[in-house]
Amino acid sequence: MTSILDGKALSQLIQQRIGERVAQHCQTGGRKPGLAVVLVGDDPASQVYVRNKRLACERVGFASFHHELPASISEPELLALVERLNRDDTVDGILVQLPLPQHINPDVVINHIDSAKDVDGFHASNVGRLVLRQPGLRPCTPRGVMTLLQHHGVSTRGKRAVVVGASNIVGRPMSLELLLDGATVTTCHRFTKDLERHVRSAEVLVVAVGNRSVVNADWIQPGCVVVDVGLHRLEDGTLCGDLDHDIADQRASWITPVPGGVGPMTVTTLMMNTLEAAGLHLDAPCEVDQVVNG
Repeated sequence: MTSILDGKALSQLIQQRIGERVAQHCQTGGRKPGLAVVLVGDDPASQVYVRNKRLACERVGFASFHHELPASISEPELLALVERLNRDDTVDGILVQLPLPQHINPDVVINHIDSAKDVDGFHASNVGRLVLRQPGLRPCTPRGVMTLLQHHGVSTRGKRAVVVGASNIVGRPMSLELLLDGATVTTCHRFTKDLERHVRSAEVLVVAVGNRSVVNADWIQPGCVVVDVGLHRLEDGTLCGDLDHDIADQRASWITPVPGGVGPMTVTTLMMNTLEAAGLHLDAPCEVDQVVNG
């Protein structure tokens, strides 16, 4: 029988604990952790993501700073804003929502963020720390996936893990997280030959390609742990992932639902990273703290 990796329930639990920690800190005279979110342009999906992050800040008691900029802004002007936020002592975390307009180089912008405030975990130095097994602020979606697996007692140590997708946002850091956890990792990408063979070998499968036609759920071996990072809206308005869950749900031992799996954990991990960037920790002895600080 397939078990559900319930990201929504765990997300609510962790956010509750973060809110309690922030309230405790403020009661003793501390200031609220501050998260600055920069949105460039009017991409509808980005607006939804930013709104969800604002709501999460409200729930956990963070100070939230919003900067909505026109798509016509120049790269130097955006970098100047980032530099001001780097110097602002009330801002602990900085997030520049991707994608950016084509005339702005996202790598330049991300690496201009103070790495200690890079709560997205995309700065070259933060990714480099993960490569060297010295994790600092870690990319939100991969860290959220690992938190979800650990909370449910799903070990990847010694397992054959296959990650389909090699983006800098999810696929590559996901492979690094699994490697850090002791898995034997294969990363598949657009040049990979015989994708079916790799997927069939997986004991842990993470699909993060943003395309429903790439991975056939029939390839999943019985008992595989399946993480579906994809999110698509169908013509009837319903949401689905990169996989056909009618099939995947019958084969997996554990699986993330869509929605309610990876998505909520991504936003909650952003809150976790911001809390850590502010120098705060969850210190009450409970299972969530072990996950967060373990």
